[in-house]
Amino acid sequence: MKSLVILISGRGSNMQALLEANLPARIAAVISNKPEAPGLEIARSRGYETIVLDQRSYPDREVFDQKLAEVIDAYAPDLVALAGFMRLLGGSFVSRYEGRLINIHPSLLPAFPGLHPHRQALKEGVKVHGCTVHFVTAETDRGPIIIQAAVQVIPSDTEETLAARVLQQEHRIYPEAVRWFMKDRLKLSDNSVEVSDADFDDSVLYSPGLSK
Repeated sequence: MKSLVILISGRGSNMQALLEANLPARIAAVISNKPEAPGLEIARSRGYETIVLDQRSYPDREVFDQKLAEVIDAYAPDLVALAGFMRLLGGSFVSRYEGRLINIHPSLLPAFPGLHPHRQALKEGVKVHGCTVHFVTAETDRGPIIIQAAVQVIPSDTEETLAARVLQQEHRIYPEAVRWFMKDRLKLSDNSVEVSDADFDDSVLYSPGLSK
């Protein structure tokens, strides 16, 4: 069975969605760069191995990235999933895991990369917002897109209400993307990802569509 390592920094709601998704993979470890991350206790309570690499204990990003890579490589994972991992990773680290490092971002990339995407969406007055699972590249939030989910922006929305609806969709599409990877259904070519046997239904705002 293929294996997965999950990286977190905070509450770990997307991590929890992965843990509860009955994935066709072994979750080898959950790693956090913050010892106070609530997601660590969630993982421990479910019997998963957890590791803390406190970023404040390392002099710079390069040293931290190298140690993180050493810890990850000890598990020899097929895939590394960033689930609210709030630290930029250097180019050498990203290249090391090219094609097997994925992230979820709460916007319809390439729109609204970086911090505060819901605030950006409301400021720009968009009518549709959402979330994206993508392969990680050296350029932040610009990697090849695996799957996106869209939600309608309601006139009364605040950052909090919009974020809550988007988060529900994050919890749907992240496990699906990992499942596709583990089943060898993703074909990565340049900046494009093809999903074999994908469902397409233009009445539902998932692209590719999710299984019924």
